[in-house]
Amino acid sequence: MRRREFITLLGGAALAYPSDAQAQSSTTGPLIGVLSPLSAAAATRNIAAFRSSLRDLGYMQGRSATFELSYADGLPERLAPIARDLVALKPDVLMVGGMAGVAAVNSVTRTIPIVAIFGENPVTAGVASSIARPGGNVTGTWLGEDALIGKRLEFLKLALPHLARVGAIFNPDDRSDAVGAAELPAAAKGLNMTVQMFEARDSARISQMEDQVARSGVEALLVGGGPTLNSRRAEIAAMATRLRLPAGYGLREFAEAGGLMSYGPSLPDVYRQSARLVAKILKGEHPANVPIEIPSRYELIVNLKAAKAIGLAMPDSFVLLADEVIE
Repeated sequence: MRRREFITLLGGAALAYPSDAQAQSSTTGPLIGVLSPLSAAAATRNIAAFRSSLRDLGYMQGRSATFELSYADGLPERLAPIARDLVALKPDVLMVGGMAGVAAVNSVTRTIPIVAIFGENPVTAGVASSIARPGGNVTGTWLGEDALIGKRLEFLKLALPHLARVGAIFNPDDRSDAVGAAELPAAAKGLNMTVQMFEARDSARISQMEDQVARSGVEALLVGGGPTLNSRRAEIAAMATRLRLPAGYGLREFAEAGGLMSYGPSLPDVYRQSARLVAKILKGEHPANVPIEIPSRYELIVNLKAAKAIGLAMPDSFVLLADEVIE
């Protein structure tokens, strides 16, 4: 585990890149398409990491490459039409976030190389023959959500030793969320906890959920990290604070938005990995022969400001485990 850092979270949004659709055109070099399941605002840091890494590898917008960025705004129903539009541009490679995005693109083409970020095992999902040799037009990075859900529960239990009843907020229609939700009952049983599931299929359902959670009597929340919930992370963290419920999340962006703790891969790092895989393909390697990777690091983020807001005293022994502490 790397040395802990204590950081103070500052407000303010990151600067966005100019529209790539407007810049498309007259440059030489490959066309790199990106299909993000998030909104442009929610994906800003990830896309910046992706572009920066590609720039370091020799692919710079307007000089040696053209980028076409598209965003689904956390709405799965937008993926199919966006995929069709991107494929129609005949990109040299597509970078796609999430298994639902891969399925949308593969419904249109099986020849354009795809570098994907998988929440679920790409082999059992049927898009790769093996991790070492995917065998088709798709490679990428596997986040391992099926294994991480148990670890997140363990961290909640370490922070709250007497925790017995957890509420889990997931979108059952999101394949990344569904993988974690399927593993949750067994993980909870192993920790002597019970779980109550709250389904959040869309933004309207998230907005209506607060009363249901309040009446349930759960002692803490575990929140899925799929695109639908990630796009509403500030709203979900604020709901947990109003209900004075400790909550665990899968991505640091939730902790930065006011959530209590998160454990999972660093998405900007994953996007940097994706950039390296894209560069390999642009230099002539076929995705069938490019091994699927796992994230280079996982991080536990603890937000002491969020703990104070709900009147929770975090055990020092738990806080010392954190890679970063927001205070």
